[in-house]
Amino acid sequence: MSNIIDQNHMFHNVIYGCLDCENATDEIRKGNGMTNEVNWNERFNIGVDVIDKAHQKLFSIVRRLIVLSQDERSSRWACAEGIKYFKYYTMKHFAEEEEYMRSIGYSGYEMHKRLHDNLRDMTLPALEKDFIASDYSQESIQHFLGICFGWLTGHIMVEDRTITGRIANKWNEANMGKEAGKMEDVVSYVMEEVFKLQTEIVSEHYSGEDFGKSIYYRLSYRVGDRNVVHVFLAFEEGLMMWAVGEMLGVQIKKVDRIVVNAAKQLSLQLINRIGVYFGVTEKYHFEKVYLLTKEQFEKEFAVGYPYYSLLFDTGKGYFAFCTKLHQETELH
Repeated sequence: MSNIIDQNHMFHNVIYGCLDCENATDEIRKGNGMTNEVNWNERFNIGVDVIDKAHQKLFSIVRRLIVLSQDERSSRWACAEGIKYFKYYTMKHFAEEEEYMRSIGYSGYEMHKRLHDNLRDMTLPALEKDFIASDYSQESIQHFLGICFGWLTGHIMVEDRTITGRIANKWNEANMGKEAGKMEDVVSYVMEEVFKLQTEIVSEHYSGEDFGKSIYYRLSYRVGDRNVVHVFLAFEEGLMMWAVGEMLGVQIKKVDRIVVNAAKQLSLQLINRIGVYFGVTEKYHFEKVYLLTKEQFEKEFAVGYPYYSLLFDTGKGYFAFCTKLHQETELH
């Protein structure tokens, strides 16, 4: 027990002492307007003191990690230890939050715990594996911070606020378990088939977190008279530049119209192959593909979470696959 306490104390010192070490310049201390003291936004409070304080601490840790990651002279060890501290405190917070939900008999406990379990058992291990494979590269650190900060923000503003009844739960439990696992397997297989890349699942409950500069598409398919299925795909730019470069036999260094149009065609191929494996190509009639902005893509999660929402790591970049069913109302 003493070793655990000492280790966590060390992690704390890494995070909260990093801005005072010799490597930290005055500019880094200021963080371009980001001071050592994190200004907590009251809109993140859910009205439960123990949970609100934990959220404030987690935001503080992430903000300090962001400042630390921006200093090229910071050691990789410091980032690694800071990330370990974030993970430790996140697990501590999850345990406290789950205990509170049980104590009040919260009806959404099982679904909420699944989201915690997904981050703990799937997302964080996948991000840690990325760290090790890349020797704590700047890209892997940005993946971690972008996904964790986005997850934390979305989780507080949506899932945690449902605990106190401030908003309704947007997750559909029908897409959990074996059905989600089957979709995950098929998407992974098709990605390997089309891109010749082995994929690893990062999250089965992706909720729009920023994983870097990406290209976003929405593909619409009509099913029956009034149902439209929207498929949302997000490709990290590095993945698409690599894929197009492989097809052309050249090195692509920027996203241009060629890359965007190639990504569009690859998106159509991906969905068509997925449809073949599920045997639904005759039921789904393609209507249109839309190139989305980052803001338009994120807005989809604000109005309701997708039925399937998967995030993958291909080794060349991240890739998100999400689906939504839209039922058109009949006009009289």
